[in-house]
Amino acid sequence: MWVALYIVAIVLVNWLFTAVAPWSTVLGDLYLANVVVGFVFVLRDYAQREIGHKVLLATLFAGIATYFMVDPAIAIASVTAFVLSEMADWAIYSFTKRPLQSRILISSLVAVPLDTVAFQYLAGYLTPAAFTTEVLSKALGVAIVWYLLKLRMDRTPAAVH
Repeated sequence: MWVALYIVAIVLVNWLFTAVAPWSTVLGDLYLANVVVGFVFVLRDYAQREIGHKVLLATLFAGIATYFMVDPAIAIASVTAFVLSEMADWAIYSFTKRPLQSRILISSLVAVPLDTVAFQYLAGYLTPAAFTTEVLSKALGVAIVWYLLKLRMDRTPAAVH
C-alpha cells in the first residue's frame, strides 16, 4: 500500500510543477509542489520500510510514469534527485549504528538539501524561495515520521534483561 501511494505522490508532485503556475516572490518563483513535496519523503520512508532498498525500483517506476504523463525533463530531474538522496540515506542507514529515529534525522540533514538542489537545478526551478520552502516542507515531513516513530518507541516496553 505504501509503495503505491509513494509512486502516485511522486507523479502528482511532479505534475504540480508543470500544472500550477508559480507565485512570484522577492526570492524568486515559488511552486505549490515546493510546499507539498515533503510528504513524498514521509511516504518514501514508509515504502522503504515495506520493501527495503527496492524502493529505488518504485522511484524508477514513478519516474517512467512522470516521463510519459508529465514532462521528460521533470522525470529525469526527479529520478536523479531521488537516487542521489536515496544513496545518501542508504549510506547513513548502513554505516551508522544509531537508533532508527537518529538515522532518520541524520540522513535528512544530508539527503533533503541534496535532493532539493539536484531536482530544482536539473528541472530549472532553483530559486532561493523554492529551495528554502521545499527544504522546510521536507523537514516537516521528516519531523512527522520522527515523531510517529518516537510515539511508537515510547509505547514499546523496554526489553527484559
